[in-house]
Amino acid sequence: MERPLPRFVEVRRLARGSVAFYFRIPTYYRKLGCEMANEPLGTSYETACGDDGKGGRAATLNALFDEWNNQRRGQPGEQGKIARYGTIDWLFRQYKTEKAYTEKVSARSRPDYERIMQMIYDTVGKSGRRIGERQIMEVTPRAADKIYDKIINGPNGIRLRQGEKVVGLCRKVWRIMRRLHPELFDKKHPNPWDDFTLKSRTKTKKHAVTREEVYKFAWGCIKEGRPEPAAVAVICFEWLQRPENVVAGFLTWPDYRSKNWPHAVRIEHHKNKALVWHPLEETLDGETIKFYAEAEDVLSHLPKLGVPMIMRRIQKGERKGDAKVWSYPGMEKWCSRCARRSTACQSCSRLMPVDTAA
Repeated sequence: MERPLPRFVEVRRLARGSVAFYFRIPTYYRKLGCEMANEPLGTSYETACGDDGKGGRAATLNALFDEWNNQRRGQPGEQGKIARYGTIDWLFRQYKTEKAYTEKVSARSRPDYERIMQMIYDTVGKSGRRIGERQIMEVTPRAADKIYDKIINGPNGIRLRQGEKVVGLCRKVWRIMRRLHPELFDKKHPNPWDDFTLKSRTKTKKHAVTREEVYKFAWGCIKEGRPEPAAVAVICFEWLQRPENVVAGFLTWPDYRSKNWPHAVRIEHHKNKALVWHPLEETLDGETIKFYAEAEDVLSHLPKLGVPMIMRRIQKGERKGDAKVWSYPGMEKWCSRCARRSTACQSCSRLMPVDTAA
């Protein structure tokens, strides 16, 4: 069955027999001044083109091309949509198409990255210009200091943590993009965010949660009618799973006490791809000892809505009544609400940590 290919995407057969996808700008547009890089999109159709040929990495690259082409033809666009080549707006937009972002920044961290980027390029200087409209070379070490001071002095008070995130992200973006576009950076000060002096702040010490706190949180969630966050907390604590993987539905019902492994749970550590069948009980002298009796008691409250263990019912819209996996922000939001409403869930904020751009 043939699948549709996005614009400028080519298919090539590799020496080993598999096919790979490539994004290539035609020579016609090269001669008109398009400087977007050609690049490989990998061997997965879904990653390169999306499920229907309208998504994936190709969609991002084609959107950038359309912005350049519209600007070349003098067509009006929505404010903030067209990023002029060599500006801070362009720098961050281009960074989000590179592998350093698409492959190294997790889906859970991307909303925070987006927020920090927007905070940077929407900051307005004394001249009234947005930082995003300035050329990369205009951000000197002195200018970087002024941007940092402007950001930490927020409308609701000092926000030193946000300043740390800004400096960390800018240092990273400048380093990555300078390797790819050295002509856009100042040769004397290629990275104005290096050796940056941050204002010191008192950091709150975060203690590891205890077993008592985990189960206090879990039973509090069940009491509130939400067994899903309870199950996430218990699974992460007992079986050392990452919250984003559990929430995304990577742990399924066939993984838990399956027909072939009725006394174990199948655990995949997604960072190193290690796969183990973790025992849940042992029988000695005719007596069965359960290793995670309370955890399994918590899991018994989970409704089976589909293959993934962690799912929820859709409450509104055309798909009302259908089940789908949780989004990580949605799970965090519910946990925060639970922490505010119930003293049994005060450990919630430490059970669902948030990655930072720094």
